[in-house]
Amino acid sequence: MNNGIRIQNVVKEFAGHTVLNGIGIHVEAGELFGLLGPSGAGKTTLIKILTGQIVQTEGWAELLGTDTRKLTDREYSRIGMMLDNTGLYERLNCYDNLALFARIYGLSKEKPEEALKKVGLWEAKKKPVHKLSKGMKQRLVLARAMLNEPDILFLDEPTSGLDPACAREIHSLIQNQRKKGTTVFLTTHNMEEAEKLCDHIALLCEGRVVEYGNPKELCRKYNHQNKICLLLKSGERILLENNSDGAKKVYSCLKEGIVETIHSTEPNLETVFMELTGRSFE
Repeated sequence: MNNGIRIQNVVKEFAGHTVLNGIGIHVEAGELFGLLGPSGAGKTTLIKILTGQIVQTEGWAELLGTDTRKLTDREYSRIGMMLDNTGLYERLNCYDNLALFARIYGLSKEKPEEALKKVGLWEAKKKPVHKLSKGMKQRLVLARAMLNEPDILFLDEPTSGLDPACAREIHSLIQNQRKKGTTVFLTTHNMEEAEKLCDHIALLCEGRVVEYGNPKELCRKYNHQNKICLLLKSGERILLENNSDGAKKVYSCLKEGIVETIHSTEPNLETVFMELTGRSFE
């Protein structure tokens, strides 16, 4: 069964303005893929095309082996979505929110309970949504997205606005889905999040994919300096060439016991993005 995503030369225009320009991406089944870009880059627009909410101007996109312009209930029953608009019913409690969607999906009565326990909200099952913290709301939205045990899970900025502790909880839940074989399509402007979670990423800027690959491999690819940085206990920083002479100096400093930290100079994803586009990620 095809649980992957294929996108070829997708273009989307709104009132003469090109939001996506020639996008081509292939996401393998079971992969955790990240689409990275600043606000306005076109990330949410691409998700809406992939999930059949809007139609591309040009090009072709396939989800679960089906043209995204022809998705049916059969495909939608295999998709989970956590989008920027939560869609939760504020006056209903956590359990009733999930029970409503379980009925829509035709799922068993046990599914809401299973989903709430999975995201750590079972104790808050009777709590109205309007009384939940932002982190709890995000977990509830993720529980709803996972309610039907989807083959593909779309996550649009799942940790936006969350504190680090809440973000780590969401990351753990996402990684658990990945381990179960779910294909995860993640959009984010959080570079650290992408480096931590994703098998492959695409960097999106002004509607174009400017680079694609494994996060760590991309950072190594753009490591033009290729140096070793030593921070000594005295506070002094030493930048060494990554060669035999540099290795001797590192050995000497380690032998003297004066090294606080050692780092290589490969850039992070944000630095790579800035090099490719000439702009920051904010």
